[in-house]
Amino acid sequence: MGVGKVLNDVKSYLAMILLQVGFAGMYIVAVASLKRGMSHFVLVVYRNLVATAVMAPFALWFERSIRPKMTLTVFIKIMGLALLEPVLDQNLYYMGANLTSAGFASALVNVLPSVTFVMALILRMEKVRLRSVHSQAKIVGTVLTVAGAVLMILYHGPVVPFPWSKAQHHGGAAGQAAAGSGFLTGTICVIVACVAWSGFFVLQSNTLRSYPAELSLTALICLMGSLMSGAVALVAERRNTQAWVIGFDTRLFTAVYAGIVCSGVAYYVQGLVSRQRGPVFVTAFNPLCMIVTSVMGSIILKEEITLGSVIGAVIIVFGLYALIWGKSKDQENQVADVSASGGSKGGAAAGELPVTLGQLPNGNGKHELGNTRGHVFDVETPATNNGHY
Repeated sequence: MGVGKVLNDVKSYLAMILLQVGFAGMYIVAVASLKRGMSHFVLVVYRNLVATAVMAPFALWFERSIRPKMTLTVFIKIMGLALLEPVLDQNLYYMGANLTSAGFASALVNVLPSVTFVMALILRMEKVRLRSVHSQAKIVGTVLTVAGAVLMILYHGPVVPFPWSKAQHHGGAAGQAAAGSGFLTGTICVIVACVAWSGFFVLQSNTLRSYPAELSLTALICLMGSLMSGAVALVAERRNTQAWVIGFDTRLFTAVYAGIVCSGVAYYVQGLVSRQRGPVFVTAFNPLCMIVTSVMGSIILKEEITLGSVIGAVIIVFGLYALIWGKSKDQENQVADVSASGGSKGGAAAGELPVTLGQLPNGNGKHELGNTRGHVFDVETPATNNGHY
């Protein structure tokens, strides 16, 4: 029993770590393609088309007997999800990263856990008890995460020499971005993208409670995102039809990689993890993506890593662990609360929470989540949240 619980917990952590590595790879190849002239509007369209083509067959097959009925409310929520993530978040992030740099943009994205935490508090999806140690840890972790990201943005310092970058002496990427006229515009774009992304997490959590079919929801978000972003791209690139032409080069690889890993697989995995841990837990791993992106950017894009980036990364890691520790204590409290109420509720809920990554729909066409009792959600972090990406 103890070993099984540990394995289930490890699945969540391992899934999010691998997902952040995948995001880091996308940031690098996307910026490389954008610097070579690829339109970010077109990239978003192709990315979501690829994700739709990959995820739709799985959704049609594996969820053919359990897919809930589509309602007007669910459809409106799907439209909102498509607007927040594929249209707003992806376009604004790519634009901001192109105007600044991959390392800078990935560092600024670390405000995401804080924005999501505040949204969850406002919507009563997250509760804070100031006298609770783990609630204090979540607050401190959020503050440290933001502080580390701000430090990386405001303080550059000397370049830190790494073995693979000793021969590079062309100035830090952050400094180059700061000298450009589009730096402020790029920064604003990334910040607004983070707000949209946070809204996506929260809305996806709510949507999956009434439409608990992760694969189908993923395919529908990507499909609607393709249509909506396609309309935006047609208007934005109406005078440049060549922007739609891509060959067997980095642009095609970027679209396929981003579509499969960062849209299709990411939406599904984050939805499963967010169901178990909540949207704040999912976004808490974003600082890891920043660290990986900085290292990969210094190797592939020849971006230099400054002292401010290193110090900020260390602070962010401490904040990350504090936030995750607080979330882990939330999970323990949920299990304790459910166990305590199991006697009066027939014990059903106690055996079903927390939902794990491996807990897929059962053979009766129902999700185990749907069998939980309403009072279980009124704890520190709801276990019914589903999430990005």
